[in-house]
Amino acid sequence: MSNLFKDIYSKSFYATFSETMALTIPSFNKEVFDSLIFNNEFAGYELKERMIHTAKVLHHFLSDDFGEAAETIKQLIANLRIAGIKEKSIEYMFFPEYVSMYGIHDYENSIPAFEYITQFTSCEFAVRAFILRYEDKMLAQMLNWSTHSNNMVRRLASEGSRPRLPWAMALPNLKKDPMPILPILNNLKSDSCEIVRRSAANNLNDISKDNPDFVIELAKNWQGKSKETDALIKHGCRTLLKQGKPEALALFGFDSKNIALSDFKITTPTVGIGDALAFSFSVTNNNPAPKMLRLEYGLYYKKSNGELSRKVFKISEREIKASNR
Repeated sequence: MSNLFKDIYSKSFYATFSETMALTIPSFNKEVFDSLIFNNEFAGYELKERMIHTAKVLHHFLSDDFGEAAETIKQLIANLRIAGIKEKSIEYMFFPEYVSMYGIHDYENSIPAFEYITQFTSCEFAVRAFILRYEDKMLAQMLNWSTHSNNMVRRLASEGSRPRLPWAMALPNLKKDPMPILPILNNLKSDSCEIVRRSAANNLNDISKDNPDFVIELAKNWQGKSKETDALIKHGCRTLLKQGKPEALALFGFDSKNIALSDFKITTPTVGIGDALAFSFSVTNNNPAPKMLRLEYGLYYKKSNGELSRKVFKISEREIKASNR
């Protein structure tokens, strides 16, 4: 059995999907479908290429009218659910990819399609092309989605509007000015669903990479509202904390006043590939009371051009007792 992630698109996957296609589309031809899917290039396709390829093949069996095609996709999803296919199945992200590819000029039919599909498989990547093309309308729509009864639709409002969503196209206008995202995040900061709050935190973390002061001020305004919101803020400030931004550290009670570091030693001066680096140090709290500390270390890697790249690793956050002096 293959361990390659791209092989979630396997013969057995397509065989199962073909059964639902045949049930939903009377004119479906499995032999034609298989010949289109397993073309001469399929084996070399990576995950995203297989996803896009599947959307293109699906188009052969759907109406050229996007509104009709979107309704058929909804029927396919309904039948997949009846067949026991679980929600959040990443294999089916070719459905939102289909909307992005073939519905980009049909906004009115694409929006309800996204709303329906994301409750089965996330539309966080596909929706971004629509934000770039219809920014004001889409941000208004995502604000509306942020109050939806379904948690996956609310998550889409946050995840889809992240300025720097990994493995997705960036949103340059929101990187420059994140203010349009603020009403969405305001609606989600105390959301009852943890995965929605975590998405809002990831959105904040994205924003912090281009607009750190924006996030720090926002965190100050939100802090103390609830333990859930406080956890969201801290996760959203993780990049700022790793960067050692004093304003971010101060938000969570971290500072180095009257803290002494001593006896730093590297006990493995030569480290081979695959071996562990060992080091030790002592920390003394010279304050009159216990102090919460965030302990991290930075490791520099030499890049191919000879320059050094620093990566920060967290050791722990812990309370340090006051010294006996």
